[in-house]
Amino acid sequence: MTRRLKLLVLLVVMLLIAAAGVVVVWTQHDDEEPVTILGTWTGRQEEQFKTVLRGLGIPFRYQGTAAQREVLLSKVQSGEPPDVVIMPGIGELAEYEHHGRLKPLDGLYDPKQYGAPWNAAGTASGHVYWVPVKADLKSIVWYREGHRPADSPAPMRSWCIGMGDDGASGWPGTDWIEDLVLQRSGPGVYTKWALNTGGPAKKWWTSDPVRTAWTAWADLLRQDPRAARTALLTDHRGAPGGHGLLFGGGAAGCSLEHQGSFARSFYGKKDTEHARLMDSAPLLPGGGTRVRAHEVTGDFAALFSNSSRARELIRRLSSRKAQQKWAEVAGVFSANREVIPKDEVVEHQIAQRLLKGPRCLDASDVMAPAVRDAFYEAVLLTIARVAAKPGKDPDVRGLLRDVQQVQDVSTRDTGRAALRTVCSTR
Repeated sequence: MTRRLKLLVLLVVMLLIAAAGVVVVWTQHDDEEPVTILGTWTGRQEEQFKTVLRGLGIPFRYQGTAAQREVLLSKVQSGEPPDVVIMPGIGELAEYEHHGRLKPLDGLYDPKQYGAPWNAAGTASGHVYWVPVKADLKSIVWYREGHRPADSPAPMRSWCIGMGDDGASGWPGTDWIEDLVLQRSGPGVYTKWALNTGGPAKKWWTSDPVRTAWTAWADLLRQDPRAARTALLTDHRGAPGGHGLLFGGGAAGCSLEHQGSFARSFYGKKDTEHARLMDSAPLLPGGGTRVRAHEVTGDFAALFSNSSRARELIRRLSSRKAQQKWAEVAGVFSANREVIPKDEVVEHQIAQRLLKGPRCLDASDVMAPAVRDAFYEAVLLTIARVAAKPGKDPDVRGLLRDVQQVQDVSTRDTGRAALRTVCSTR
């Protein structure tokens, strides 16, 4: 080997060593960067959540946005996803898992603290890819203290309804449909509809359980087309800085609100003290029924990076200690069985229903995003048609056929369901 060749070889080796050194330096630097977190909480709840995060002892950078889906997609496509994402849409997280974007959370939390349907070990892959860090109860109705309604279907004029939302208008209407399907047909049918299971020939969207539930809700709207129009134009939280829908932000004279446990965060402090709840089943349109199960929802943390700090943050955030602090700081609820709720009647009622008895995850949350969006749109179209042409059939069958077509395409694209079940048995 000539002297010149030896020098060239030495130069190449030195360059390779230098390049490797740069990689090591950047790897160390990345591990020292704050954990990036993308969530939907803004305003007061964002500050409360940051208080909890600061107590975890891990540097972080949180971004809250109502347009989470678009922001996340943009970040993923640009190759710079956040380390941690917190969202209610398990169906959306399942799509990212399907494309290999999520990192398993196996071993990061105690499964005994999170029972079904919260336990993400119920995924078809057998791995854990998300864990609930906040929980909420649905299948309930709020009313003012001292004005408990009779156990019978309530007329349209009684309901405080708002469909508006910063990120996804129409979802409050899907809660009505889901609750009707759940209480009328039970958890078994509800699960098959939510997960689109039961054989390739089964068309759940056009099936009798879904169609009759949707028709019952449409008939309720048709009782008062003006109230339906008001619902279409009203934010589900009521007016900014107001008292929610139940305490002045809804239609004139309304006295009932079919909304999740998070509705209390929209009420004023004094209003919250006078808000009471009951199971929704007896009040639903089309004939009251017994409680088959409670619909529940949650905000789930998922990991998009291999950062050891991010993994540790999720481990600490899902622990009993952090979940207890989160509940105390913000008055939220946890799916963690070891968290003790406030010693108040309403809090105990919510916590009991969240952790005991048959419970089913929100159906639209576990559906593929395209199907979920079609669900939202069909709800809005139902209300719009009732408001625009009060005496005309809103064509529920046609709307459901359209959603079924979206479901068929989604099934071809994504294949099997991401979850085994969405309901607990007890």
